[in-house]
Amino acid sequence: MDGTQGRQRILVMAHAHPDFSLGGGEIAAYNLFRAYRDDPAVEEAWFLGRVDRGNEAPSGAIGMRRQDEYTWDQGIGDWHLLKAAHRDSLLDGFADLLRALRPTTVHLHHYMHLGIEALRVIRQVVPQARIVVTLHEYMAICRNNGQMIKADGKRLCTRATPEECRLCYPQHTAEDFWLRRHFLMGHFDLVDRFVSPSAFLRERYIAWGIAPERIEVIENGQSGEAPLPPRAIPAGGRRNVFGFFGQVTPYKGLDVLLEAMAQMTEEERGSLVLEVHGANLELQREDYRERVEALRDELHEDGCLRWVGPYQPAEMRSRMAGVDWVVVPSIWWENSPMVIQEAFTLGRPLLVSDIGGMAEKVRDGVNGLHVGVGNRVAWGRVLLRAASEPGLWASLQSGIQAPTDHAGIAREHLALFERHPAGSAATGGGGTP
Repeated sequence: MDGTQGRQRILVMAHAHPDFSLGGGEIAAYNLFRAYRDDPAVEEAWFLGRVDRGNEAPSGAIGMRRQDEYTWDQGIGDWHLLKAAHRDSLLDGFADLLRALRPTTVHLHHYMHLGIEALRVIRQVVPQARIVVTLHEYMAICRNNGQMIKADGKRLCTRATPEECRLCYPQHTAEDFWLRRHFLMGHFDLVDRFVSPSAFLRERYIAWGIAPERIEVIENGQSGEAPLPPRAIPAGGRRNVFGFFGQVTPYKGLDVLLEAMAQMTEEERGSLVLEVHGANLELQREDYRERVEALRDELHEDGCLRWVGPYQPAEMRSRMAGVDWVVVPSIWWENSPMVIQEAFTLGRPLLVSDIGGMAEKVRDGVNGLHVGVGNRVAWGRVLLRAASEPGLWASLQSGIQAPTDHAGIAREHLALFERHPAGSAATGGGGTP
C-alpha cells in the first residue's frame, strides 16, 4: 500500500520507553502514539521505545511490552557518529519488526540511543514508508550531548564549525568533525520530513544545513484537561510559591535559583518559597551534587525551600496545584520544555531564562517573565518582584492560552503526512549501516 493511500499504519519510535524513563521527549512520543491509535484516519499504530539496562551492554533484543508496544534493548556505541551499540539487531530484529508491521509511516522521536543507521534500515526494508523525524535538541549539530554549550560547561555555543568543535574535543581533528556532519547529513537525506517543536530549534538545524522546506514546526501535544483554580491564599496573602519541575542536572539551572536565594537577605528569603519537584541529583557529577546539597540544606533550614522530590506524570496536576509560578532557569538552549506547556495547560504563569525555546514559548509580560540566563542577581530580583507586585500574577495568568491537545497535534501530523508522500526526501550518500 502506498504511504498516501488509505488509512495510515504508523510506527512511532522513541529513544526511551516512558515506563523506564520520564523525559519530556519520550513522554511526548508516547502520547502522540496513543493519539494516533485513537484517530479514525489511522488503521494501526505501534510504539517502539528503547529500554536501558544500565551498565550492561545492550543485547539488541526486541520484546513486546504490551499490545502494540515494543521495547528495544539498544544504545549508542559511537557517540561521535551516533552509531548503534548493537548493530546486528538493526539488520535482524528491527528489520524483522518492520517487515511484520508494514508501516506506511515511521515517525522517530529522536535517533539518540537508537542509532542513526536505523534511518537507512527503514528506507531499505520498507521503502514505501514515509520517514518523519521529530528533533528534540541539537545532537547531530553538537558533540556535547546536543546541548550547544562549550565543553567546559560554562559558555553557550551559537554555531558549530569543524574548527570550533575541535576546540571542545581536541581528540578529534577538524576533518573528523567535517566527516561527522557529512555522515549524519547523509542519513538525514533519507528523511521525508522533519518536525521541530519550536521555531528556534528549526532555525538552528536550517543553519546547520537542512533545507527550510524540510522542517515544519509542530508543538508537542498536551492533555487538554481544565486549568487549575488559583492556589488558595488568605486575605492579603501573596502569590509567593515557586515550583521547579524536572531533572536536577547542571543544564537545568536549579543551582542558579538556589544561589539567587542564598544571596538574598534573610527577610527577602522569608517572603517566598521554592518547591523543588525534581529527580536524579544523585546521578550528577560530585562537585555539582555537593554544591546543590549544601545550598539545599542552608535554604531548607531557613524555611524557604521545600525539596519535594521526583514525581510521576499523573501527579503533575496535584503538584502544580500548590504553586503560583513555575520556574524554568535552564542555562542551555531548551527546545520546547514539556513543563512550559504543562504549566500553561494548568493555568500557571512562568519565569524562564531568556533564550531558546523558553523565550519563544513564554511571552515576556504576557504569560510570564523572562530572566537573564544564568544571572543569579536577575533571578533574585524577579523572584522577589513576582512574590510582591500586586496584580502581576493575575495579569500574566489571564494571558495564558491553552496548548493544543494530543488529538489536535496528531491531526496536525497526519495532515503533514498527507502533504508529503514517501520518497519526498532528498537522495544522498552517508555510508552503509
